[in-house]
Amino acid sequence: MSPDRPEEQDVATGLSRPGLRGREAELERLRALVEAVRDGEGGAIVLLLGEPGIGKTVLLQETISIARAHGFVVSHGRAEELHELAPLASLASGLLHGDPPLLSSMDFADLADHHDQRIWLVERLAQLIDERSAGTPVLIAVDDVQWADPLSRFALSVMPARLLSSPVLWLLTGREDPELYRQGPRTTTLPLRPLPDTALTELARDVLGGDVPEHVAELLDGAGGNPFLATEMLAGIAAPGADGTEPPERLVLGVRDRLADLRPDTLHFLRIGSVLGRAFSLADAAALCGRPASGLSAEVDEAIEAALLHDDGERLLFRHDLLRQAVYADLTPSVRRALHREAASRLVAAGRSSVDAVPHLLKSAEPGDMEAIGLLGTAATDVIAVMPDLAADLAVRALELVPPRAPMAYDVGEQAIVALTRAGRYTQARDAGDALLARQPPLDVFARLQSVLGDTLWHFDDVHELTRRLTAALAAVTDPAIRARLTARLALARSRGSDLGAARETGERALAEAERAGDREARVLALWGLGEIALNAGDCAAAVEHHTVLSMFDTAFLPEEAVARIHMDDFDTVRRLLRTAGDRPLRPAMLIWAQGTLNMGLGRLDDADADLVTAERLEAELHVPGNLVNIRVNRGLLAMLRGDREAAREHLDVVRATVADRPNTGNHATHRYFEAVVADADGDHVAAAELVRSAQRDHPFLRWRLLRPHVVQAVGIALRGGDQDLAEDLAAQAAEHATRNPSVPTAQGTAAHAAGLVNADHGLLERSVRILLTGPRPLPLAAASADLGRALGAAGDPAATPALTRAHDIYAQAGADAEADRVRDGLEHATRRAGRRKRGPRPRPDQGWDALTASERKVARLIAAGHTNRSAAEALVVSPHTVNTHLASIFRKLAVSSRVHLARIALAEDDAGTATGD
Repeated sequence: MSPDRPEEQDVATGLSRPGLRGREAELERLRALVEAVRDGEGGAIVLLLGEPGIGKTVLLQETISIARAHGFVVSHGRAEELHELAPLASLASGLLHGDPPLLSSMDFADLADHHDQRIWLVERLAQLIDERSAGTPVLIAVDDVQWADPLSRFALSVMPARLLSSPVLWLLTGREDPELYRQGPRTTTLPLRPLPDTALTELARDVLGGDVPEHVAELLDGAGGNPFLATEMLAGIAAPGADGTEPPERLVLGVRDRLADLRPDTLHFLRIGSVLGRAFSLADAAALCGRPASGLSAEVDEAIEAALLHDDGERLLFRHDLLRQAVYADLTPSVRRALHREAASRLVAAGRSSVDAVPHLLKSAEPGDMEAIGLLGTAATDVIAVMPDLAADLAVRALELVPPRAPMAYDVGEQAIVALTRAGRYTQARDAGDALLARQPPLDVFARLQSVLGDTLWHFDDVHELTRRLTAALAAVTDPAIRARLTARLALARSRGSDLGAARETGERALAEAERAGDREARVLALWGLGEIALNAGDCAAAVEHHTVLSMFDTAFLPEEAVARIHMDDFDTVRRLLRTAGDRPLRPAMLIWAQGTLNMGLGRLDDADADLVTAERLEAELHVPGNLVNIRVNRGLLAMLRGDREAAREHLDVVRATVADRPNTGNHATHRYFEAVVADADGDHVAAAELVRSAQRDHPFLRWRLLRPHVVQAVGIALRGGDQDLAEDLAAQAAEHATRNPSVPTAQGTAAHAAGLVNADHGLLERSVRILLTGPRPLPLAAASADLGRALGAAGDPAATPALTRAHDIYAQAGADAEADRVRDGLEHATRRAGRRKRGPRPRPDQGWDALTASERKVARLIAAGHTNRSAAEALVVSPHTVNTHLASIFRKLAVSSRVHLARIALAEDDAGTATGD
């Protein structure tokens, strides 16, 4: 037999029962994983990979039997080639039909109500599975994952990491590695190789019921170790293998021989079925055959008797997809195309959705097919919220089918631009729009296209080009609604410019035009623009006013209102806003960003860092890392406060790479400032001061909202670098900001602090401390207290001690260890007790219980007590996304992989703490 297949010594001793010959080693691995998950060792992923017919499904089914015997609740779904457009179909096929079902129909209906929010839907689905697995291990199996719909693929890429501590085993089969999984439970990949000679011989004995003749053994060599092909050959079908996407030629010939014995009507019925997919309903096949379903019983019976079809009670299925492919491959391309086109029309006529018809259209539609263009557009609209990439592909295909000079090209093209932009394919969106503009459309169409392209160019951060195009479109537009949208986008573009007064006038004009036109989109854009302009100008009250109206008008903008209120020091309202966001399917990454910004303001550095990690993860999952620079700069600055230079440099490396790829002015400013902080810490004060100066090269330092909380630190860098002019400039900007925001304690106290440093004025530093004591931000208060204490200490004033003590205690409580150490040195000098060093807080270790942050300990104890991620989040009044981040960190620090292990450690720590009185 073939030397390319493994020899007998490579196979585990002892052959398995019929149907699993040669898969002993893989079966034992699967059994061990089932038992490990059952025994509380955490979740796991298994990938069974191999060519069609190699035995993936048989192993999957055997694993399901083993899992059921061990008390698992099982979800067994199958992805199908022609169902790639149905959102969550691949997972839902198993979740709802188990015995018992993993999810109730009521649970799934709740998910369906929010099908337009991918992250929310997947998070909620993970919560339901988490709750279901609380007392019973769960197996979620998906066969043929290479055909999974995009939403199911997205869910499979993120849910295992969400459920890493839950007893959930994921078993996926596919023809190649789907690369779905991210950081999460352990992953075992089992590539199924061709069967060895011994297994093929046993397989032949199973089928033939006795010894295997030599000529049969030689014939089996042509199966290439593929068990399905070997079985078919033993049943009279000879085949050499199953390489590539097309079925083997001799398998096609063998099936053709078997089909030749069937009645013509049965043969036609099977060919119709092969077009509809591996699994199809009798009603759909009957519609395509043009006959009543009741009149096809003879054809169905004959196909089942010939071992080509199987009836599962709901649908008819080809016994193996290789059989379907063989029947399908026997159709000529023109016949295939015609049958797919007819299938689409009949499905639509039968009242089926565009999602059912479009897969057939993608295989059959030709230019000028108006019905296909319309159905593709409808399908793109239906799926854009949860599957934007698929929507973009459908919209682009619709545009390709439009005749070159047809007027409808502009409407279809507009949908393609929107879908491509939504999918983050900005270059393709711009190119599609420019191709349409090159046709010299009517003026109003020109303006409308420029309006939708405005969103595309906004994501490019190409403000100059955006302004040029919007100005040209405004000169041509006559439609009031489109004019309002263009004006609003122009206001947004000007919010990035230097003349914010002109930008504000544009925004107010846009809002008036939007209200007159009654256009919702224009009004949202105008309010958003006015809010951005106000924040950039430092007018925090106006920003809150505009963003409050905007979030009432469109709740997706609630994070913007929260951030605006944080600039106003209105932390209590922000807490209420974030609590009320709750389960709303809003923009989760931006909500977590707002939560992280609040925690930074509150001096909760560990919680802020966890929020920022979560926001970055959510953006990465959605493939829209628009806030990555801001996230990493903030994480880097937090690392510097803690004294973790290595982590800060890692964040800086990410920032450098991201800015090189997305070099907008805001990214430039925040990046340069971060570089300045690192250089200053390294002792290169002159270079650091120059970097601060470069951060305001495009706009004043205070224009960059992310940098406002750091203006005092920037003044210190300038002074240490010997740049008095820069320090005075920064202090003047802080004073102007305070004048614009008289009711904001942080703005007032920061201005006094900056002026006190520049002028070496103890009185201003004391004023700064008094003001900041009335505000909600502990870290600015600590910084002002530290500088006041140092100044008083240098003058020999005993009042230095309480100021420095306050600063030290605040920094220590926040976990800002580097700053606490600096203040402690000054405190010892002020109290003249050098050599009697007060022991500072012990540095937090990297591993073990003591490595956990306070929030991580709370989460650990709740999970150990039996809480699900969702109920733990509710108890702590945080997002489940944040609980997931904490759990990942807890598991890493404690080197555990399950809730059972975590519970043991938490119980032991609590017992130890009780024994010692801690």
